[in-house]
Amino acid sequence: MPDRLRVLVTRPEPEAGQWVQALAARHIAAAALPLIAIGPPPDPEALAAAQARLGEYAALMFVSGNAARHFFASNVALALIQKPFEAIKTRVWAPGPGTAAVLGALGVPAARIDQPAADAAQFDSESLWQSVGTDLRPGQRVLVVRGGEDGDSAAGSGRDWLSERVRAAGGAVDFVVAYTRGAPEFGPDALALARHGAARGGPLWLLSSSQALRHLLAALPGQSWAGARALATHPRIAEAARSAGFGQVFECRPALEDVAASIESQA
Repeated sequence: MPDRLRVLVTRPEPEAGQWVQALAARHIAAAALPLIAIGPPPDPEALAAAQARLGEYAALMFVSGNAARHFFASNVALALIQKPFEAIKTRVWAPGPGTAAVLGALGVPAARIDQPAADAAQFDSESLWQSVGTDLRPGQRVLVVRGGEDGDSAAGSGRDWLSERVRAAGGAVDFVVAYTRGAPEFGPDALALARHGAARGGPLWLLSSSQALRHLLAALPGQSWAGARALATHPRIAEAARSAGFGQVFECRPALEDVAASIESQA
């Protein structure tokens, strides 16, 4: 195991590899250890039906970059959202700059994307609502594009807090599952890397999902995490890491600059 390794990036691919490269550009040695495997939607017909009804929605809310990638995997959906403003009024909501960047790379015009303020304390549904809540009108509908667990064919009730706010404003919320999230296969190399991260003085875990943390704990049952350090990108994830027994848990916003600065501060 490289002695200079400083960070284990646990995001699913392709984000994990992208983060490793971005951190390397800042002279931070990182390795990808994805703790979530991304799969196809459980109900492609339901996804296609939602894509065909884009004009019915005042806004599409994407919970992650993967939600955007899988929703726009069909060029039909992207072609609809790129229609002139007078033809389709749908806004596109992103909980943070990472998802907004993915949407832009997919071809969604920047003028259509709403996201939290750049100086928001966190990038999440709560901060997003501060930016978009006053624009929603009674009777309007919002489509939340989310992921589902393996074997979950229902739209589910993710993003409950945001849904409650939309309904309180007189709107309605629909859900569609664009992809599935499951536990990855942990081969010998991945398990060795995970154990290295559990050791005192090992690399810092970059945790961006409570589900990813659950997959890690399940892969190494009985493992002590007292010597491990974690950098969590949301208070709820930090709380989960502390409950799991991580010896040191730090918090920061999920933006790259914030993460890099936090990593440097732990040196």
